[in-house]
Amino acid sequence: MNTAADATGTRSAALRILLVEDDPADVALIENAVAVCGLPTELHQVGDGEEAMAFLNRSGAHTNAPRPDLVILDLNMPRMNGREVLSAVKSDDQLKAIPIVVFTTSGGDADVLASYSAHANAYVTKPVDLPTFERVISDIHRFYGNIASLPPAPPDLG
Repeated sequence: MNTAADATGTRSAALRILLVEDDPADVALIENAVAVCGLPTELHQVGDGEEAMAFLNRSGAHTNAPRPDLVILDLNMPRMNGREVLSAVKSDDQLKAIPIVVFTTSGGDADVLASYSAHANAYVTKPVDLPTFERVISDIHRFYGNIASLPPAPPDLG
């Protein structure tokens, strides 16, 4: 169940994030940025789109996976890429309400347009310098963790 922020903007539960990222260096940077932002977080990471869909659908090794409050999605990954994940999630009635932030190295207009056309909730180009990278991750976390109202999980998805 999603726990909304209270009147002061503070969540009473950790923000559950599914990070879909295949680059170990970017995973480490995001994990560090989430840790230093000081906000309650339950971060789960998968390395490709097929594993992301297994996590979201609670199949294979992910039968006990929690429903994430937010997905942070890279576009360029092996097996099933981020574009395919975005399309699959946003066309699934059980998953489509989960906010997805595309977080990728591409700043190309075609990728931005295609992501929003596929119903991404936000598109963020990965900053190249560490302080900005950490600030951007912190800003995403603060927005979805303290400002935005997130949809509740359907009863059967908890």
